[in-house]
Amino acid sequence: MATSRDYGEEDEMGKGQGRLPNTRPTAIVDIGSNSVRLVAYEGLTRAPTPIFNEKALCGLGKGVATTGALAEEGMARALDALRRFKKLCQLMQIDDVRPVATAAARDAANGALFLSAASEAIGCPIELISGLREAQLSALGVVSTVHKADGVVGDLGGGSLELIDVKDDDVGKGVSLKLGSLALMDSSGRSIKNAQRIAKLELAEAAPLDFLRGRTFYAVGGTWRSLAKLHMRQCNYPLEVMHGYVIPARDAVDFASLVERVDTEALVAVGAISAQRRPSLAYGAVVLEEIIRRGKPSKVVISIGGLREGLLYDQLDEEKRSRDPLLEAAREYNLLRSRSPGHGEDMIAWSDAFMASSHIDETIEEKRLRHAACLYGDIGWRTSPDYRSELALNLLANTPMVGVDHPGRAFLGMAVAYRHLGMDEDVNPQIRSLATPRLMDRARILGAVQRVAYIVSASMPGVLPRVKMLCVRGKLVLTLPPDLADLAGDRLNGRLKQLGRLIGRAPSIVIG
Repeated sequence: MATSRDYGEEDEMGKGQGRLPNTRPTAIVDIGSNSVRLVAYEGLTRAPTPIFNEKALCGLGKGVATTGALAEEGMARALDALRRFKKLCQLMQIDDVRPVATAAARDAANGALFLSAASEAIGCPIELISGLREAQLSALGVVSTVHKADGVVGDLGGGSLELIDVKDDDVGKGVSLKLGSLALMDSSGRSIKNAQRIAKLELAEAAPLDFLRGRTFYAVGGTWRSLAKLHMRQCNYPLEVMHGYVIPARDAVDFASLVERVDTEALVAVGAISAQRRPSLAYGAVVLEEIIRRGKPSKVVISIGGLREGLLYDQLDEEKRSRDPLLEAAREYNLLRSRSPGHGEDMIAWSDAFMASSHIDETIEEKRLRHAACLYGDIGWRTSPDYRSELALNLLANTPMVGVDHPGRAFLGMAVAYRHLGMDEDVNPQIRSLATPRLMDRARILGAVQRVAYIVSASMPGVLPRVKMLCVRGKLVLTLPPDLADLAGDRLNGRLKQLGRLIGRAPSIVIG
């Protein structure tokens, strides 16, 4: 099975078949305490796609907690990275570059001096973000990438930890604590016991944690992503997508405790984590464990949505903010990769009518996933027919998407895979294991519906609105207009029978 890319970590990502029309690329340069990162996006949209992503682990904030100043070595590395990023943006013809700086530059006595040199290196002014503003932007990043978020966002950087409550689109009042992984390493004298004591003291009065019990803790930041990657490898998890990865709270505490007490180099699959990141893992684990003990969430969910995504979301108008990011991303893929984008939209309405007539129970979330699967249905058409199902499954299970959890990813992949594979074959059992039996059933039904739709329309727009497929008095009836009567035949009958068997209805083709 092909592996995924975590677009919070990889060097470059793109859709591969051209760019969206009427969009201009934009870039954010995030000057943090641990890393300096450039992320270039295809455009300022509701579901922005990274087209280039590079980070430099500069350790800019190393020692700030104890010396009060940025180290010369860290500043030199950061300035080298910023000069490179400036040139990269020129090569990509990006005029809209927004650099921001956080805790390290905010807290250091020589922060202003560094920012002056950094502005010259990147070629434009740098915005120094306050701790409370950082918390708000991190929350907006989660709101923009998680469907109906409900819990507390924790953004762990090298110099600080931001905590803030989120509920749907509402963002609470945040706090910023000097509990970043590098800051904690320095202030504790590299002692885990001291770090545990400091974290407990600092988090005792963190107001957002008062309302976390039984809800979700959204973990943002590279150190926590690295911990989640190790947890994935330890569990032999079938995906490597960070966004939406769920760890039950009890498991997260046990794993954090393990990371704290053992030699980092002895951890399973630690080779997947960069050498520069490894020393901070135990301190990130200390903070995570104390948050869970103090706030008592039901689960930890990893979010790639954070400050950078929040900055983009903050620039959107209300109408764009209100759009569903999963469906926006699906429409972009449909536009770029399908034979006829209009057919995907026809497919939504056609399957709506079928589902309503069938009286198959469907939740609002399942309907949303079905609509996305209709838009993704033709993305593999350029590939060899023998490979289309595998491509669709791996692409949709692993591609960068927001607004969907891992079971939802599995549903999308299975629905489109069955559309190519047929009902007599089965999909990858590892991916299938992520979905509930109910989602599995819905994926097979939608796959069979799409198999009928594509064979009757040749993937052309305007055909499905003239062809009705409804459940009528215990039968599955496909009605063709007289001028399309010649479409009836063994191949169409065969596909209709496949669907009929899944829903327990006798199939029938009517010309009328």
